Amino acid sequence: MDPKFRFSFFFQLAVFSFPRLTNEFRVLSVKSSLRPRAWCLLVSGIFSIIIPLQASKTNIIAIVTDDQATWSLGAYGNSDPMTPHMDRLAREGILFSRAFVCSPVCSPSRATYLTGKYPTQIGITDWIAPSEAAAGLGLPEHLPTWPEVLQKHGYSTGLIGKWHLGDQPPFHPKRRGFDHFFGFLGGGNTPMHPMLERQGVTRRFEGYGADLLTDDALAFIEEHQRRPFALLLHFREPHAPYAPVPDSDAAVFESLDPSLPEASAMNTSQLKKWTREYHASVRSVDRNLGRILLHLDQLNLASETIVLFTSDHGYMIGHHGLRHKGNAHWYAGGVRGPKRPNMFEYSIRVPWIMRWPGVIQPGKRIDELVSQVDMFASVLGMLQIPMPDGYEQEGHDLSGLVMGESHVARRFIFGQYDLHNNGLAYMRMIRTKKWKLVRHFKTHFMDELYNLEEDPDETRNLYRQSRFATVRASLADLLALKMQQVSDPLLGDVY
Repeated sequence: MDPKFRFSFFFQLAVFSFPRLTNEFRVLSVKSSLRPRAWCLLVSGIFSIIIPLQASKTNIIAIVTDDQATWSLGAYGNSDPMTPHMDRLAREGILFSRAFVCSPVCSPSRATYLTGKYPTQIGITDWIAPSEAAAGLGLPEHLPTWPEVLQKHGYSTGLIGKWHLGDQPPFHPKRRGFDHFFGFLGGGNTPMHPMLERQGVTRRFEGYGADLLTDDALAFIEEHQRRPFALLLHFREPHAPYAPVPDSDAAVFESLDPSLPEASAMNTSQLKKWTREYHASVRSVDRNLGRILLHLDQLNLASETIVLFTSDHGYMIGHHGLRHKGNAHWYAGGVRGPKRPNMFEYSIRVPWIMRWPGVIQPGKRIDELVSQVDMFASVLGMLQIPMPDGYEQEGHDLSGLVMGESHVARRFIFGQYDLHNNGLAYMRMIRTKKWKLVRHFKTHFMDELYNLEEDPDETRNLYRQSRFATVRASLADLLALKMQQVSDPLLGDVY
């Protein structure tokens, strides 16, 4: 039964019964000196029926950026970025140092984040191209999203910003668990004066995109402050093009001589320009995060609101001689070369910070492996909302880990990426704390093996070295077993 209906039903039952109950209590109070106690029993009895049917008071604001690497935050050890509010969130909450996505591009990663399923289980294995969206590709209707579950348990839900999980009517956010939507359905937008949908109408809005989204987020928080809410704020930043940004964000980095990865073949001046613009774009998000945190303080909501911050995948600017993410291109001498499909750490590792005052120990760092496939189970676990009946999701509930309680540690990260936009690749990955195996199916001589303890930057591929044959075989067996468990189509003849 829908929680709102149950609430209405039991409230009416309580109201209908109230006169009879009060009459009986009145008789009782005349015959004894128990009048105050009788009224307390009456009121507590009615509210014991009603209150459990309402959602937990804990709100959640989940912020997802686009293409943001861990090296773009001060909290992760880089002194070049200026991200005081992201860093504050880490000081006041938990920072996950080994957080990963299941796919190094946006649509499959976002689908996993919302459903707790892996990309091939969802049917989205690369970013959704406009032609695919027009043909009807989107987040399958039979898969619940965690905002949809919260909505059914009395939460007011909103998605503000990027969707990129289908633009046909069945896939619209308002049909996938969101009461409110202000944003864009496709994968890209302009930083300044973006095209955004409000109340079913898409038009151009004047101003900087991240500021416009945050304005709407602040209004949503204020409107729903008296009942539990779940707000998902999905910025397009720092996705390329990084600029233009407001002058106040760009000015901070105008004179910065940024630290660069070792990539001698790349044009240094171009690399520095991209890096400065990227940091400025990240700062625009950080500034707006500060607006949200201030608003929560002003409304006295900070103590009852989980704030979660992450990205849909990582990013590279010069790392490995590449630019972008899992579908990155080689760059040499300022010229863009061919694609290099990859699942490098820079592409799959993401910031993941969470603040929950009074519950999470401030300044805590968690070094265990966590995956965004865990988000579905973890959000429900933290809010003490039951899993939908019969739904078999793939993630771990991290609520025990977050709250310092017992939990089952994740042994490895499993990743999938089937590139089919402007290229072709079928990649599967197993990543433990020490080793990473990346298999390139349907091709030869491209498989990868890295010892992450000795070579964290993945510069030495050990796959074809005979002395690592035992390690390689063990990881290959683990990968095959996981692929079997999720019915990975690469094991058959689908492709």
